[in-house]
Amino acid sequence: MLAAAQRLRRSTDFAAAIRGGRRAGRGAVVVHLALPPTSGSEAPSSPEPARAVGVEESSAPTRAGFVVSKAVGPAVVRNRVRRRLRHLVRERLATLPAGSTLVVRALPAAAGASYARLGADLDAAVASARAPRSRRSR
Repeated sequence: MLAAAQRLRRSTDFAAAIRGGRRAGRGAVVVHLALPPTSGSEAPSSPEPARAVGVEESSAPTRAGFVVSKAVGPAVVRNRVRRRLRHLVRERLATLPAGSTLVVRALPAAAGASYARLGADLDAAVASARAPRSRRSR
């Protein structure tokens, strides 16, 4: 189970991650990843930027939330999918930058997906969301 500090609970936190983050869908899941602002983009206002930045990053944990709608299935199926996703995300939270927010939305296909397939879809979606955006040619 995720620690209390690593869970998203308020709808405003979910909305901020969904509106401000990158979206990537793969197979049975869609992820919304909101990365923390980089320290290089802000002008340093303190004479000790390295020490202040390190303190801020360690105090902001990586957080995750899950959205499993009734379209996935009845309550038993939704809870099974949520438990599987929670376990998969717990193993991968350490790979994300400190202070980032991850929202995982299960699609109806997640109800019949195996644990291995959910893991592969989650890995592919997170990797796609972390990759820098490229311009599409028309």
